[in-house]
Amino acid sequence: MSKLRSLAITAPLIALATALYGLVGLVVSFFDDTGDRQMVVARAWSRALLLISRVKVKVEGLENISPGGSYVLVSNHLSYMDTPAILANVPVQFRFLAKEGLFRVPLLGTHLARAGHIPVPLEDPRAAVRVMTKAAQVIKERGISLLIFPEGGRAPDGVLQPFKEGAAYIAIKAGVPLVPVTLIGTREVLPFGSAHMRGGTVVLRIGEPVATSACKLSDRDRLTEAVRQRIVESLETMPVPAPN
Repeated sequence: MSKLRSLAITAPLIALATALYGLVGLVVSFFDDTGDRQMVVARAWSRALLLISRVKVKVEGLENISPGGSYVLVSNHLSYMDTPAILANVPVQFRFLAKEGLFRVPLLGTHLARAGHIPVPLEDPRAAVRVMTKAAQVIKERGISLLIFPEGGRAPDGVLQPFKEGAAYIAIKAGVPLVPVTLIGTREVLPFGSAHMRGGTVVLRIGEPVATSACKLSDRDRLTEAVRQRIVESLETMPVPAPN
């Protein structure tokens, strides 16, 4: 019954909401070159998706960040539901560092580009370094934050993968803290490779910021491992919520 509901009701409603909010976001982008208003639309879209999917998000650690602060947010990546969960519940003005291929997807790519999200060419290390330097400059100039999934993609088996160093590199260059964000339960509501959406509860834990202001680029390995370890510790102390 749950699978039938997902395919017959939830999936079509998600597609409809995505198309409608995507169109609104595109129209809004012509009147706002900062991307801030598009983020408002994106947050509304995220809340709509969570509501349609019957997914509740329990947020912990909001006291660790300031809505007006600048950070590099570093999160584990389990499911396509990770992005809506974070967008709807992390109250800072942030952009994504995302795979360049997403920017070639019709409509989605246009929205990402016009909202100010930053594409990363994974196959070209030199270009990736230039992009990370640009991302750090954007953070400093605009006072915004950046969200990165440093595993480089969703973990198929749910096991935390090694982290790439880009988040630490950007945070050091921008002089802003790294903030570990731990998600648990998104894999249960939407498993890797599945289109079957299950309702349930997701836990989103925001950890204490890791300062980078006194760090050099040579410290990025240490910082990357420190942030990963904090997420590992959070995962070990957070029970997996059961899907509905």
